[in-house]
Amino acid sequence: MDVDIGNALASVSSPGVSRASLERLDGRVAEAHERIAEGMANAEHGYEALNLPERTDPDEIRAAVEPVADCEALITVGIGGSALGAATIVDALEAAGDGTETVFLDNVDPAWVSRRLDSLPLERTAINVVSRSGTTAETLANFLVVRETFESAGVDWTERTIVTTGESGPLRDLADRHDLPALSVPDGVPGRYSALSPVGLVAAAVCDLDLEALLEGAAAERETLSGSLFECPAYAYGATSYALDQRGAAANAVMPYAESLETFAEWFAQLWAESLGKDELGQTPVRALGATDQHSQLQLYRAGPRDKLVTFVTPRDRETRPIPETDVAALAYLGDSGLGELLEAEFEATEASLAAAGRPNVRIELERVDATELGGLLYGMEAACVLAGELYGVSTFDQPAVEWAKKATRGLLGGGEFEEADAVAEKTELRVDR
Repeated sequence: MDVDIGNALASVSSPGVSRASLERLDGRVAEAHERIAEGMANAEHGYEALNLPERTDPDEIRAAVEPVADCEALITVGIGGSALGAATIVDALEAAGDGTETVFLDNVDPAWVSRRLDSLPLERTAINVVSRSGTTAETLANFLVVRETFESAGVDWTERTIVTTGESGPLRDLADRHDLPALSVPDGVPGRYSALSPVGLVAAAVCDLDLEALLEGAAAERETLSGSLFECPAYAYGATSYALDQRGAAANAVMPYAESLETFAEWFAQLWAESLGKDELGQTPVRALGATDQHSQLQLYRAGPRDKLVTFVTPRDRETRPIPETDVAALAYLGDSGLGELLEAEFEATEASLAAAGRPNVRIELERVDATELGGLLYGMEAACVLAGELYGVSTFDQPAVEWAKKATRGLLGGGEFEEADAVAEKTELRVDR
């Protein structure tokens, strides 16, 4: 992962950060790196996520999925960090997989869940249910629905299920009772940082993706962590994003120029929002996709309020497909190129367009979209987020606002007495009915 922050400099953009300001900030980066390195060395909660490249065991994961290695489809039942990392990896590397269909049940919309289940050959489908606590309401509700669907179809779900959970809890009890293959969610690793653990890699293993390459790419990125943003791509990104936010760029639009990385933008949105959105601080992540959103969002980014950073993610090496020649004179130039060249030109033009309008943007480059580069990208963004959290001075690894809503949901469903549920009845209304 390489990072180019040139278009975020004050000499190019407004808001922007001067080179002198970055050099002053670099002293704080050095202090933050010392704290991060200490947290990693002591396996402290949250910082332990940055040790995953060395501590995750691919062979253990492959052994757990061996009973369902012949499946044609995999249902991953999880939500948030229990699903987005796995979905990002599978979607990015789909072309390198074995063709296994993957379904991620990360919502409880009943019509959507029913359609997804109805489309699958259940007798050739595997299930991976993921929840550290084993009590996540959405995950357990969907798992119960999936289990009933299998039973109704006469398929033994116990022969098709893998559990990824904590050392104790309802799912661990279920795995023990039915002798199900079970993997552990690593201690000290919040869900949104768990892509490079069994949480994110079970689906990759079922799809026969290269787990070693993913972890090797992450390990290589780990080696770049140092006490200077000018020597570490991850820290350069985290520090620049923080500095721009302090100067008014309160939104961060992440715009991959590779269709296979669309889910990555969703994963990044959770990472950035849930980690940094504390104490009325933090950038608002926005999901975009190049070149699609040049035609739906770019107008705002180039000519709207000066409150956004645009983060491009692009591979240097991409596939192409020739564009057929045409006798339409106005389109004849397309016949001399391919779709890959067109997408690259779209990216370069968009980047230059924002710079010409003085709008800050950062380029994150991968050599190509493969397992090694993807592992480095995921690790690099996690490290960037941890650094940004240190600079903001927030508690990067908790999510108290999310816990509030979880308690309210449980209370509304009769799962206990929670004062948060009482607040629902206190909603202020000003209705405009038809």
